[in-house]
Amino acid sequence: MKKLKLLLAPALLLAGNIAQAHSPGEHAKVYFKNLQDRQTVTAPYKVQFGIEGYGIVPAGTRDKRRHTAGHHHLLVDHPGNLDMEEPLDHSKNCMHFDQGETEAVLDLPPGKHTLQLLLGDEDHEPTDPPLMSKKITITVQ
Repeated sequence: MKKLKLLLAPALLLAGNIAQAHSPGEHAKVYFKNLQDRQTVTAPYKVQFGIEGYGIVPAGTRDKRRHTAGHHHLLVDHPGNLDMEEPLDHSKNCMHFDQGETEAVLDLPPGKHTLQLLLGDEDHEPTDPPLMSKKITITVQ
């Protein structure tokens, strides 16, 4: 029995590490550094992405960093029908920052727009649990 426990210990340790892969801790968060809900901006304007408790790496990163980091996706006027089990789409409503960018210059048309950050893994799938910012509304002049 002792031999069996010794043989199973590495497998159980590995299984525990795999369960934590792509799983931000409870204190991890993404947020907008320079924008607030209901803010008015003049186009074009810079949007800065903040992150705490998790890292940023380019999309496609396959080394061990992929378990503790991801890359930003900016949801712009997104209808909200995301499947958190599938890769995020490439569309006008879902901007991918594949190189690990932490800011972007946006030039949205005048009017009200919603913005939300969502972190994705190396394959553009949301982390589990999803690491999402609060959805904010801005007005572009």
